Amino acid sequence: MDDMIGFCRLLAAWLPMLAGGAATTAFLSATAMIAGFFAGIGIYCLHSARPRVCRVLARAYVSVFRGTPVLAQVLLCYYLPGELGIDAGAWTAATLALTLNSAAYQSQILRGGFAAIPPGQQEAAIACGLGPWRTFRHIRLPQALRLALPALISELIDVVKASAVVSVVAITDLTRVGQQLASSSYRMLPACLAVALIYLAMTSLLALAGRYLERRWRKEPS
Repeated sequence: MDDMIGFCRLLAAWLPMLAGGAATTAFLSATAMIAGFFAGIGIYCLHSARPRVCRVLARAYVSVFRGTPVLAQVLLCYYLPGELGIDAGAWTAATLALTLNSAAYQSQILRGGFAAIPPGQQEAAIACGLGPWRTFRHIRLPQALRLALPALISELIDVVKASAVVSVVAITDLTRVGQQLASSSYRMLPACLAVALIYLAMTSLLALAGRYLERRWRKEPS
């Protein structure tokens, strides 16, 4: 009981710093997810293009970023620009690495969503005079988003958890704050537990929001 009271007091004292780290994690994850979504659409379009070279490039991209650790990607994005004479900061490197990684996964999620749309809908849209871009924007993309929503929410949760590796390039995210608190207080276990609980709260809220959106979209008329 005394240990629990002590932990609660530590958590209350650490809360401002932990909240700041959580806000950094949330902002970085949201930025990477949004940018990765648009990049993922581009990769999907490459994968669906007629020229074989486009499909090969899309498959190679997905294989590279799904087959290598996120930590290696962050370090590569951090150190490679310097070797090329480009001044890129830690924020740019971290955001770029998470975006490129998420784009690979989101392209495959969207690919599954688009594949589930009946082909007759696109034929009907063309028959009604809609061009390829308007058909994609108004017919195919909204339906693909509905179908892929659970997987996209799962990907966002994965991005939040994967963002912990950006602490290696000195970004003061939630994990970095936990490391600082542990080193300054010499209380490693409480600091790690506090960080883990906040990550759990963030991912749980995202999962609940995803379920809410999914139920709401199901109730709306198609």
